[in-house]
Amino acid sequence: MTTDRPGVLASVRDDFPRWYQDVLEKAELADNGPVRGTMVIRPYAYAIWERMQAEVDARIKAAGAENVYLPLFIPQSYLEREAEHVEGFSPELAVVTHAGGKELTEPVVVRPTSETVFGEVMAKWVQSHRDLPLLLNQWANVVRWELRPRLFLRTSEFLWQEGHTAHASREDAAAYARRIHLGVYRDFLQEVLAIPALVGVKTRRERFAGAIDTLTCEAMMGDGKALQMATSHELGQNFARAFGITYSDADGVEQTCWTTSWGSSTRMMGGLIMSHGDDRGLQVPPRIAPIQVVVLAVKDDPDVAAATARIAAALTEAGVRVRVDERTNQGFGRRATDWELKGVPVRIEVGPRDVAAGTVTVVRRDRREKAVVAADGVVAAIVETLSALQVEFAASARRRLDERIVDVETLSDARAAAATGFARIPWSVLGEDGERELNEGAVTVRCLQTPDGRIPSGSDAGELVAIVGRSY
Repeated sequence: MTTDRPGVLASVRDDFPRWYQDVLEKAELADNGPVRGTMVIRPYAYAIWERMQAEVDARIKAAGAENVYLPLFIPQSYLEREAEHVEGFSPELAVVTHAGGKELTEPVVVRPTSETVFGEVMAKWVQSHRDLPLLLNQWANVVRWELRPRLFLRTSEFLWQEGHTAHASREDAAAYARRIHLGVYRDFLQEVLAIPALVGVKTRRERFAGAIDTLTCEAMMGDGKALQMATSHELGQNFARAFGITYSDADGVEQTCWTTSWGSSTRMMGGLIMSHGDDRGLQVPPRIAPIQVVVLAVKDDPDVAAATARIAAALTEAGVRVRVDERTNQGFGRRATDWELKGVPVRIEVGPRDVAAGTVTVVRRDRREKAVVAADGVVAAIVETLSALQVEFAASARRRLDERIVDVETLSDARAAAATGFARIPWSVLGEDGERELNEGAVTVRCLQTPDGRIPSGSDAGELVAIVGRSY
């Protein structure tokens, strides 16, 4: 049975936006919420998000940060203390003016991000150089009133983590922002999601409101467009001055802190779908898959049921995340299609003939290859297959990225390359004037890199290369 039935999904090649919406629906990932721009994350997608959350959280803690939780509501006056910050977020703010049946004395903002409220508490918690660095992170929801919402990519409410830190020096703050960006975000994207990330800094035009530098991880989706997967911001002393985040140095002299913020969100779910999905639906790399193997009982048979239970138990003991599908009241082809749509990496089929022969049929989701494997050797075969699949997911995504990056020397060639992928152009050739011209055609500078692909010390740091493309 195949999933190439007419009408299951739009074609990736012919209609990528429709394909994306079809995958969200058919793979049961998300629905639109009752308020425009909001979303309902369905159980299977939330299970993937929980694994994302756990992997990122472990890396954040390894970098020394601790988790906290701060309020959803922020006094409007907090945002107004940092003028550039509030200007950058003004069109997206949701503001509460009435509560408890009365008009509020001061309106409160539903957090779009928490730099300002973190600034307030950091000013209380930091007194001495001994309190630094202060490394904090929170997992929360935020609200940004999107004009053109798209599930997982841009929604009015979404889930994320946001880190906020205070340091004694600019050098320490910059070093920590880079540690998070490379050791948390890039490592997670490449090693777990199998998505190669281009790292660099944003231009002044694209920089986070109130930051002196913004680091970004940019990924290429299946249609050649860019998706910003995570960002880290060096905030300089802007927020520290606005909120009085100061400390006494070793000589007892009052100094102003240097701060950072950094975040990743449920947008990574959209990136996962659009990076690895195909005409049969979602594909989930084994390391992030909440279900790595599904064991399908072909028929309602006691011996088949006993065999599927034994296989599932053995796989679980070996550390494999497994699900048994015994819904034999539904057609086998329909069930196989559903699991392919969800992108479960490996399927094991067990029928009466398999039990009699002491074998099982193993099916890889990516290639749809079927292999007959001895039942007593299935655990070793599955562990080896999952490891190989993770490597192949990353290699496939890297090939696509490499094939669709074109080195150019003119704006017209950059526009042409951005129709199907990314252009790489010297920043000295493009410059801010060229950036504005490209923006008029919905092409943006995704990041600035050193010529060898590393993060530069800043957007003005010597010879730089601009990565240019269309984006979500």
